[in-house]
Amino acid sequence: MHVLILGGTTEARRLAEALVPEPGTQVTSSLAGRVAAPRLPPGEVRIGGFGGAQGLAEWLRAHAVDAVIDATHPFAETISFNAAAAAATAHVPLLALRRPGWVPGDGDDWREVASLADAAQAVRGAGRVFLTTGRMGLAAFAHVDDAHFLVRSVDAPEPPFPPHMEVLLERGPFTLDGERDVIARHRIDVLVTKDSGAAATAPKLTAAREAGIPVVVVRRPPAPPGIPVAATVPEAAAWLDATGLRPGPRSSSAGGA
Repeated sequence: MHVLILGGTTEARRLAEALVPEPGTQVTSSLAGRVAAPRLPPGEVRIGGFGGAQGLAEWLRAHAVDAVIDATHPFAETISFNAAAAAATAHVPLLALRRPGWVPGDGDDWREVASLADAAQAVRGAGRVFLTTGRMGLAAFAHVDDAHFLVRSVDAPEPPFPPHMEVLLERGPFTLDGERDVIARHRIDVLVTKDSGAAATAPKLTAAREAGIPVVVVRRPPAPPGIPVAATVPEAAAWLDATGLRPGPRSSSAGGA
């Protein structure tokens, strides 16, 4: 069985780690190539785009892919819709592996917005803004000249970006003590984040609650309709078994991921 994992997330890497040891299972992980030095999963890895939905459909046929698991970031809207269209064209089963979104708790002051552009409007004149939405969306904040931004990114951002900006080049996971220190040391007034739902980056939400600062949360974009969804790696492995395409019983490696 040849499984294509559209990856770039922790869940995608863990799924590859679970599937690669399985006898008779070929795993190819596809990364977008937006990070200079990504953490590579085991198995075969390809980096770069497919050329849209049609290009992906042709790739699925040419490489005899039996199943596709879209384990991309919840905000990777374009590839998710391309995957849905390509899987339908190539008649290949598709699953979305999506971690659950964050849920506010007692004491949280969250202001939900629909887009990065709305988040930029929400922080005008807000003082010192901790921006954790990634370097690819900084253009949405480039016109905000009445706030100072602390931008955290794995790689250095390229313009356009806000005129008043300081950059933290860091890669998660992040600790609660570390997030407390960032908020206190940089005198942060408001946190901006996407609802990625990742446990590795969730401590910033707790630190913001403890500091009594508001959090502007960008809601997830709509997902392709009609695609089955798994919330965990074991659920994704179970879905593969349910397709009936897997060559024999699985070992315990996927269930323990």
